[in-house]
Amino acid sequence: MRLRITHDTVYDYQPMVQSAQHIAYLMPRQDASQQLNAFELEVDPTPDVCRPSTDVFGNTCHYLSVQAPHRHLHVQARSDVWTQPGTLPAHTLPWEAARDLFKPGSGTAFDPAATFIFASPLVPLHAEFALFAQSSFPPGQALMSGALDLMHRIHRDFTYESNSTQVNTPALHVLAQRKGVCQDFAHVLIACLRSIGLAARYVSGYLLTVPAPGFERLRGCDASHAWASVYLPGHPGLWLDLDPTNDRAGTPAPGEDYVTLAIGRDFSDVSPLRGVIHGGAHHTLTVGVTVELADAPL
Repeated sequence: MRLRITHDTVYDYQPMVQSAQHIAYLMPRQDASQQLNAFELEVDPTPDVCRPSTDVFGNTCHYLSVQAPHRHLHVQARSDVWTQPGTLPAHTLPWEAARDLFKPGSGTAFDPAATFIFASPLVPLHAEFALFAQSSFPPGQALMSGALDLMHRIHRDFTYESNSTQVNTPALHVLAQRKGVCQDFAHVLIACLRSIGLAARYVSGYLLTVPAPGFERLRGCDASHAWASVYLPGHPGLWLDLDPTNDRAGTPAPGEDYVTLAIGRDFSDVSPLRGVIHGGAHHTLTVGVTVELADAPL
């Protein structure tokens, strides 16, 4: 599937910002799961520096430096991407065997996936997460089957409710109140998996949405999306994407209607736009995202 994404981020400042430095994670990944045909990043006011780089997780990010005073900042990312359908692999390794591969003294060679078994700023390890995961991972349960069951349970038991959480709402709070948004559900799923010793990572991206029958598709009405990914050890190992918000899973993605932007330990690693400003004590933020089928070059 060929998808086109337009992601607009607008900050209005009061009083004026004197200078600013930002990091943008807005360029989709180019890997086995998707082909990036074109990407454009426009910033107003024009930055003094706009420099791409690759982070430790293989994501492309852009460093932006704006040294001129400004009351508004508009960052628009436009992407044209080919995606692939997701499939469920035949993976029957028991979850305990996968967990034990990461234990010190296991005798196995280092696996880079071990990066994702530890706590991170927004995903703590806690007994409450392990307890919630327990019924999905009885002794001898296949890792993939357990991860899919855990995803189904979060989808079933949690309520999607906009504005019920903030970017920094603790995952334990989300687990207790059983409601949140896609970012929260991804964090809870990751925390549950890591709290029983499994490797799990955060995925940011987009999802093609379809308007209800009789309604016109409105540009800018979509949103960025987030889901989780669990590591399935093997030769080679695989990452299985799990979207508890929509109860969908697959590798290399839950479906061809998904676009992967970046991967990290949690949202704090791959926030679409973050930075430091001098001035601008108050601001308003407006974000508009459009994901649509592409029928012409960007």
